[in-house]
Amino acid sequence: MKLELNRREFLKVSTQGLAIAGLTGSALAAQILEKENPAAWITSFIVDYVAKSPGNSIRNAENDKAWAEPLVGFSRGDDPIYQQFKEEPIGPFHWTPLEIFSLTFPGISVKAEELSVISWILPHTEAIKADLRKQKTNPSEKWIRARIYGEEFNEELRKYVAETLNKSGHAAVVPILSKSFKMGNSERYGMASSWSERHAAYAAGLGTFGLCDGLITPKGKAIRCGSVVARIQVPATPRPYQNHHAYCLFYAKGICGMCTTRCPAGAVTKSGHNKAACAKQCNATAEYADKQLGLKGYGCGFCQTGVPCESQIPV
Repeated sequence: MKLELNRREFLKVSTQGLAIAGLTGSALAAQILEKENPAAWITSFIVDYVAKSPGNSIRNAENDKAWAEPLVGFSRGDDPIYQQFKEEPIGPFHWTPLEIFSLTFPGISVKAEELSVISWILPHTEAIKADLRKQKTNPSEKWIRARIYGEEFNEELRKYVAETLNKSGHAAVVPILSKSFKMGNSERYGMASSWSERHAAYAAGLGTFGLCDGLITPKGKAIRCGSVVARIQVPATPRPYQNHHAYCLFYAKGICGMCTTRCPAGAVTKSGHNKAACAKQCNATAEYADKQLGLKGYGCGFCQTGVPCESQIPV
């Protein structure tokens, strides 16, 4: 779903509704939009929050933003793809939208088709990507700050989206912030978890996976993902791809593979992504961040920058 379309819909529906009712005010406009076009309503308040929240910052001297304008997509709670995730590639411990919703709201009787998964992509700013693009061994300070404080903001955004929906009468839960969220082990892929933000984004038509397992989106691979499951019916965003590797040049065309040379730990090869080696590299960046920059947290991202899919779907 293109952002420009969402904004046009927002203005169109708001103007028409207020003209009919003889009302004014952004709150009333939002109420009308919520009923007439829930996808545009949700997209508008997510985009607005990312643009205006002071939390969207890497907390450096310049107070640079962590994230540029987001992408938002939707999938249905009864989409068969969530059951497929349980069977392959993740595992039986991975929740369907209905499972995590029912776990959170045991007193609400609900069917899967009444639920929607709201997913978003937060793209790094050009300044943050350019900073890491120049590095070869240790990540840049801006990138590390974006990984630490940018993800703190992403958590803030998750809570905001769920709270906004709950206040509007649409019960909502943030799966990865659930007390029941835990890590598991995928028989095929190793480390995995109860809920995958990237897989939810894939289901919502926002991107496909690359050789390094990063999600390649229309805004590129230098991104973070977030999602909320809610009792609201929103039309699903079409998935403009046929398989989970469609946007990766290595898998789709047998070319590129530049993320293998970008990884300083050799965690990405033409055989795929070695999660254990990747985790070791992330731990090394955390040590570097602590000793050299006084920052508590890790941040790698080499495979997300300096590659054709950094800021777009590669051609």
